[in-house]
Amino acid sequence: MEQIPEEYHDLFTESAHAVLATVLPDGTPHPTVVWIDMDRDGYVLVNTQRGRQKVRNVERVPRVGITVIDPDDPYRYVTVLGEVDAFVEEGAREHIGELGLRYKGVENFEDRFPEDPARVILRIRPDRVIPVQA
Repeated sequence: MEQIPEEYHDLFTESAHAVLATVLPDGTPHPTVVWIDMDRDGYVLVNTQRGRQKVRNVERVPRVGITVIDPDDPYRYVTVLGEVDAFVEEGAREHIGELGLRYKGVENFEDRFPEDPARVILRIRPDRVIPVQA
């Protein structure tokens, strides 16, 4: 597993948006704008709902690419290539609440989502990290 450089950790703890690319059944890339997080072990986290296209895609082909862009400098970004190695439901509802507070400033954001379908955290193992500062 490759580590994300320390000088790019802020992109995962502030409110930088990311583009997650998965693979559709016909092989076409499927890019989606997502909220982003990173756990203390360096795995990239994306919170979503079961049944969404990106979840169906990674259940079939777990390889993904994700680019996180600095909102203050779009020429500073980091791309992570890797695999979804876990679908974590435990704590996913609370996690979307934390992200809702970070990204939208809304408390109890998780209450906006029904519990069915369940929320899930896609845990992405960084196999290749490409930091860019142009």
